[in-house]
Amino acid sequence: MTKDHEQVWRNCLKSIYKNVNEQSYKTWFEPIKPVRLNKHILTIQVPNKFFYEWLEEHYVAILKMTIRQELGPNGRLEYQILMAQRSNEENNKDVQNSFRPTTGEKKKTFNSTKSSKKQITNPFVIPGIRKPQIDPQLNPHNLFSNYIEGDCNRLARSAGLAVAKRPGGTSFNPLVIFGNTGLGKTHLAQAIGNEVVANSSNKVVLYVSSEKFTNQFIESLKNNAANEFVNFYQLVDVLIVDDIQFLANKNKTQEIFFHIFNQLHQNGKQLILTSDRPPKDLDGMQERLLSRFKWGLTADLQVPALETRIAIVRNKMQKDGVVISNEVAEFISFNIKSNIRELEGALVSLIAQSSLNKRDIDIQLAKEVIKHFVSEISKEITVELIQKLVANYYEIPVDKLQGKTRKRSVVIARQLSMYLAKNLTNKSLKVIGQNFGGRDHSTVIYSCRAVQDMMDTDDTFKSTVADLEKKIKLSLHG
Repeated sequence: MTKDHEQVWRNCLKSIYKNVNEQSYKTWFEPIKPVRLNKHILTIQVPNKFFYEWLEEHYVAILKMTIRQELGPNGRLEYQILMAQRSNEENNKDVQNSFRPTTGEKKKTFNSTKSSKKQITNPFVIPGIRKPQIDPQLNPHNLFSNYIEGDCNRLARSAGLAVAKRPGGTSFNPLVIFGNTGLGKTHLAQAIGNEVVANSSNKVVLYVSSEKFTNQFIESLKNNAANEFVNFYQLVDVLIVDDIQFLANKNKTQEIFFHIFNQLHQNGKQLILTSDRPPKDLDGMQERLLSRFKWGLTADLQVPALETRIAIVRNKMQKDGVVISNEVAEFISFNIKSNIRELEGALVSLIAQSSLNKRDIDIQLAKEVIKHFVSEISKEITVELIQKLVANYYEIPVDKLQGKTRKRSVVIARQLSMYLAKNLTNKSLKVIGQNFGGRDHSTVIYSCRAVQDMMDTDDTFKSTVADLEKKIKLSLHG
């Protein structure tokens, strides 16, 4: 019985399936379509030039073996590359360029009589302006040096540094960074890109938002240049795609991104994606894309803790050459809790108000600026609040702290309350003493020294003081 091209290829696939892993089989062999069989020559169709080159480089041996099993020792394989279809106004016929190298050969013979090399169009170049190389589209200010590390971002930042040192050479490929708006996803992703640019001049880095990627793809379809669009993105060594969630329900864009993702990943290129949610929660996304997003590392960014927010404030002000007191830095950090972008915006406004109105940056100015960013300014730490929390911690009535009892547990709680009041409020020693039964400022000074001495000699007590400071701050600012 004479074999047809589909039967021959089905038999080849059965043999190939037994000799490669499942993922490779799905990626590199399932998309192939048998076209025709001419004596001992089987012609197969592959999606693009990259696909052909990958097969020839990585699977030539197994292809040669299976073809000769089916077609005998003279069996050969020829390729046909599926190009983007282009309309022809004169004859309204589809034009398809194909080449037919035999297995193991790199020579390409085009069917058409004329063959011309087309320069790959760069979708980032403004028409009329020629650029010698691909602009990475990175903000040069987004660096690791000004990306403050904290518990909220330690995993993502560490993974980003590892990727920047060895793009495509770690198991973090793709690196998916997710978190709510304003937590620094774009900063971190671009910091990776800037680090690669600084240390690897031969690497092509590109940052693109998913919205811009979609618009470029639509434009390429309008111009019948989808193939050039794919070819351009194949030139990239490190591709950073921001806000990947906006590809949801855009099936054609997802399809083209799927092929670009596959080609880059299989070729050892690095992919970095950001999203406002983890891959498992991305609705409207093709399952095959979601599965690939999970191949590498998914790292989340959390809301920064108070200490991290204070460090961000100080870093920003220092970079801008502005002197700011600890009191103002803490006040701003206490009141803007959930969004780093909003925090930085408040600092810009604070500097502007100070400069335009020729005013010092103090608490009063900070309050005037912050009220435009938050609906309610957090309460200030008061002596009464400190007394309440310390009394609860030691399980004694608050009025005992204000009384005259000399019971040791009460004395320690009273002295500790005075110490915290001195360090956490802007009250004078005289006012603090008045809140503890009308004691004078010398008693407050003595109490603060006593607490400091106990902290220097007793680690457990020192830990207690730290815990109480944290409870006081958290009770106000979350």
